[in-house]
Amino acid sequence: MDILYRRGRATAVEVMEDLSGDPSYSTVRTQLRVLEAKGHVRHDEEGLRYVYMPVVLRHAARKSALRHLIDTFFDGSTEKVVGALLGGEGVRLSDAELERIAELVAKAKKEGSR
Repeated sequence: MDILYRRGRATAVEVMEDLSGDPSYSTVRTQLRVLEAKGHVRHDEEGLRYVYMPVVLRHAARKSALRHLIDTFFDGSTEKVVGALLGGEGVRLSDAELERIAELVAKAKKEGSR
């Protein structure tokens, strides 16, 4: 999806070119078909080529992927996610980053009390 968002539209071959590793053409086509079946992308036919483009806005896809990650690895707990981010080894947040996080928490508290 990230490649399609960056490019705007791409063939399976173009997606392959941007992927790390050495995925096979059939693997990339299969993944694009799965994304299309789920309604995340669509394709136009240009001659013999299928050109894929995102249908879902990046923000919505990001939110959906994050929700899936939280549900899968953190039992649906936002608190566990934040704890992992703040308490993880090798995590070095600057004072400015911590302040912005504190502001986001304060904003969420304020909006939750309405």
